[in-house]
Amino acid sequence: MLVAAAVCPCPPLLVPAVAAGAAPELDALRAACTDALGVLAVARPDLLMVVGPAEKSGRGPHPEGTRGSFRGFGVDLDVRLGGPTDAETPTGPASERELPPSLAVAAWLLERTGWSDAPIEGLGVGEPLAPERCIAAGRDIAARADRVALLVMGDASACRSLRAPGYLDERAEPFDAEVARALAAADVAALTALDAELAYELKAAGRAPWQVLAGAAEGAGLSGTLLHDSAPYGVGYLVATWS
Repeated sequence: MLVAAAVCPCPPLLVPAVAAGAAPELDALRAACTDALGVLAVARPDLLMVVGPAEKSGRGPHPEGTRGSFRGFGVDLDVRLGGPTDAETPTGPASERELPPSLAVAAWLLERTGWSDAPIEGLGVGEPLAPERCIAAGRDIAARADRVALLVMGDASACRSLRAPGYLDERAEPFDAEVARALAAADVAALTALDAELAYELKAAGRAPWQVLAGAAEGAGLSGTLLHDSAPYGVGYLVATWS
């Protein structure tokens, strides 16, 4: 059963080494993510599932100990999804595939906060995954243990300004506002009803992970809190907790 969830964005710029000189611009966002992970720890889960968007090569389950890297962003920085943080070989069966960028950011956040409260697994979900399949995946996750926590990674629209990756789209701000409202209210029905086609057009990579959350939270009776809402680079960044 789902007992807590944290929703965080997943731009590699969240990692100061990647952001370099621009790192201070996202200090408030990093602080909100840290606070959100604290809510997961307080819930004392038996299992933490980390869910984030992924290309085809990064989909599927990623067991604890799976490695990730920010070398593709020009930074010599490696991370690991839970397990040992040094060069020792993990005791569990780590995946031969690297973590997708969204889960690498999650692994960095977890390492940064010293997560050791429960075993971790990762799941990369494809952006085109149909809502009903996202919901079903969430239900399966919630049934994995008596007390399941979710760390849900994903950005809102990338069309909030002229300099945004997707240029300016007048539909982006209302879309993000509705997602923010749904996250703040732990509104499972509203997340379930998100328009997958519109989300794709607005480059909202968090749509599928948010709908996995909706499936996992069915019947859990959780309350939501919105911790952060900004779009500093024309991309919506939302942080929320459900508990």
